[in-house]
Amino acid sequence: MSPIAINGRFLTQQLTGVQRVATELVRALDALAVEGHTRDIRVVAPSGAAAPWLMKIALVHVGTRGGQAWEQLSLPGAARDALLLNLGNTAPLRAGGRQAVLIHDAGVFDTPESYSLAFRTWYRLLHRALVARGARILTVSAFSRGRLAHHLRLDAATIGIVPEGAEHILREPADMSVLDRHALLEGGYALAVGTGAAHKNLALLSAAAGWLAARGRRLAVAGARDAGVFAGAGGAAGAIALGRVSDAELRALYAHAACLLFPSRYEGFGLPPLEAMACGCPVVAARAASVPEVCGEAALWFDAASPESLIAALDRLHDSPGLADQLRADGLARAGTFTWRRAAETLLALVQPMPHPVPA
Repeated sequence: MSPIAINGRFLTQQLTGVQRVATELVRALDALAVEGHTRDIRVVAPSGAAAPWLMKIALVHVGTRGGQAWEQLSLPGAARDALLLNLGNTAPLRAGGRQAVLIHDAGVFDTPESYSLAFRTWYRLLHRALVARGARILTVSAFSRGRLAHHLRLDAATIGIVPEGAEHILREPADMSVLDRHALLEGGYALAVGTGAAHKNLALLSAAAGWLAARGRRLAVAGARDAGVFAGAGGAAGAIALGRVSDAELRALYAHAACLLFPSRYEGFGLPPLEAMACGCPVVAARAASVPEVCGEAALWFDAASPESLIAALDRLHDSPGLADQLRADGLARAGTFTWRRAAETLLALVQPMPHPVPA
């Protein structure tokens, strides 16, 4: 079997959902390597990239460029002796069919209003060109597989699925200072996690903010938006904006919230509900895109287009004795079925041997 070179550009990027997945997959691959379960793997990254948490997998620095120029021009040559594994939506065209690329969703096609014109144009062109050059396409859910197959004109059976994990949120002890800093009482707030991008649908939560206020509770929203990538539709009126939070702070927020509200109308996977479940937080989510696939029967559902449906779900949670405890128990069990080790093992099984995509 050929060695694997992992595209390490994600190590130089701000940590968002895509970079989180890449980081946790590489961590899990590294743990497998320590146990002797994997073959020759290295991470090839731009100068200055760091991954002090790697124990067995080597980090190799290449070139003086950065960003897309590094990925398109410097990376292919440095990985020419290996199968190139790209975990963050993009990949070098020059590597052709000797690579696999994990594309998390088809959002640039399905929800163009969520992205800047430059970003969505580049991603559409790149993804179609990667398929034309024979790159193997992977994704994170059956929902995303179907949408990518449709837009990229592939046989869905040739797109491998690598589900995500949730246990990373338990790695750091909870930092309770975030509650004190924002005057949040334990159990006295509902939490939302997401950017202001249009598909995150945070504006729907304006109705929930009023419902919560009438009951002496607050709505707290964690997350920051990258204006260079996402086009926004605004946030939730009446919410406390927490901005970007650390993993330790997020764990505390999940653990002590009355519930997580997840109104997104489009997700390739939907990591926040799974993280919340791992922390014992009841999840109230919009039944849309991949989220039902991830949460199963462990969430309380509402219609992503209906504020009335959201309020009805909150009424049910508030008025049904034992429902919150049941959601906590079901969520913990559900989160336990998604692990990064399992994801890494699935990834390795998919890329070696690696069939090429087949046009539909």
